[in-house]
Amino acid sequence: MNYTFDLGAVTRNFDVLLQGLSLTLQLTIAANIVGLILGFLLALMLVSRFALVRGPATAFVEFFRCTPALIQIVWFFYCVPMLFNVFIGSITMAVLALGLNLAAFNAEAYRAAIQAVPREHEDAGIALGLSPLQRVLYIILPSAIRASVPVLLTNGIGILQQSALVSIVAVPDLMYEAKTLATETYRPIETFTIVALMYFAISLPVSQLVGWLERRRPA
Repeated sequence: MNYTFDLGAVTRNFDVLLQGLSLTLQLTIAANIVGLILGFLLALMLVSRFALVRGPATAFVEFFRCTPALIQIVWFFYCVPMLFNVFIGSITMAVLALGLNLAAFNAEAYRAAIQAVPREHEDAGIALGLSPLQRVLYIILPSAIRASVPVLLTNGIGILQQSALVSIVAVPDLMYEAKTLATETYRPIETFTIVALMYFAISLPVSQLVGWLERRRPA
């Protein structure tokens, strides 16, 4: 192989990659906020006794878990405007697509955690005269969050990696900027190697944190 490596072609344009990384992190944080909040609401619907409440939530979760994230992103970007005559900024649309996808996976994590909350805890809340909303806020929510934190963190870092898919619809995230830079400099190996290391540098600490939390969980 006669290929000559030249990292300088990438490092000289590193500010472009940093701009893309900044947007990637913004998308990840915003999508996680959507996923954490909506996921918990969906989980409450999933454990409802009423089929009319449980059914739509189940359909939502199954749809987003059983279809590729790439298809979901493309559908939101191209089909929503055509079907509903709704035109939203590309970044907002990306957050919506990623957030709804994450919410479906977080809902299952929350659901398992909610069902693991001892019945005695809820009975104690009833005995104290707490309303259903107060029991959710002060008993179920704290217990569910503590139990599901490792899974939620894993899902959150997964959405960081899946955010690279929005580059296909021209959202200028890290992957999009990397593809553009690789095309302009004719240095795809150097560019995508550095970008892979950037994703790795962000994901590894979170992965280590998940492992640490798992080891500290009571048996």
